[in-house]
Amino acid sequence: MSETSFAGIDVSKERLDVETTLGQRWSCANRETDFAELIERLQQEPIELVVLEASGGYEGAVVGSLTAAKVPVVVINPRQARDFAEALGLLAKTDRIDAGVLALFGQRIRPEQRALKDEQTRELGALLQRRKQILGMLVAERHRLEMARANVRTDIREHINFLVRRLKEVDRGLDELMRQTPLWRETEELFKPVKGIGPQMLRVICASLPELGKLSGRKIAALVGVAPYNCDSGKMRGKRQCWGGRAEVRCTLYMATLTATRFNPVIRAFYQRLLKAGKAKKVAITACMRKLLTILNAMMRDGTAWNENLHVTA
Repeated sequence: MSETSFAGIDVSKERLDVETTLGQRWSCANRETDFAELIERLQQEPIELVVLEASGGYEGAVVGSLTAAKVPVVVINPRQARDFAEALGLLAKTDRIDAGVLALFGQRIRPEQRALKDEQTRELGALLQRRKQILGMLVAERHRLEMARANVRTDIREHINFLVRRLKEVDRGLDELMRQTPLWRETEELFKPVKGIGPQMLRVICASLPELGKLSGRKIAALVGVAPYNCDSGKMRGKRQCWGGRAEVRCTLYMATLTATRFNPVIRAFYQRLLKAGKAKKVAITACMRKLLTILNAMMRDGTAWNENLHVTA
């Protein structure tokens, strides 16, 4: 029985550095025309898993090609790879070293494979990212307008008007894309009665949180980054802290929760109870974020409609 192998691929804009746990090393261009040769070489070995780290989108094409060729592949957080390398005493960082670290990470840690997003989900994510970029430019231009001299104010106002029009067009594109997918339409109908859950939160759930309803409450909270972690050692007893998770989902959930603490009777009552118990507002808001997320997860999992009387005791 032949020994299985793990491969690590360090991704840069123009090149892919590959190393396997059986000692094979090579590199190729990060172009789709070169992926066929890469896949052929990987398939010549008994590859159990190929590990890459997220590289600002430069890994997308090769991951798609490997998946299409049914080569098992997983994309990990760069922080995980760096921490793993430091734990091994590998303080130097080069493309070749990183490829070897990724291969060893796959062999030792065995990261879980996750289903890749389909084409519609990637399109939705791209539109959401573009909306975020336009909003950023809009905020920056409005700040500039406050301090701008008279001779450039007209230009800034014209740019602001243009960005407002583009924002509306992107929103229309997002709404149209949401309507095209039956599952997303069902999600929208399910969550529409939940006060605090608006169009933007629904879009982010569909694009960036496909695991909603498929994991336990604790796991989905940890995935988003609203699960408290212990900070205790010896006699020290520290405050619980939340960290990690999907920043885009967490930020949108935060804004939804602020609205929910005012208009959602379940979350509002929970929030007021925490404040009366002496909890800091930030701690209370985070707890409300987790409660709201847990409720949405249960609704999605069971396909049950919003029920104020049911969730008030959850």
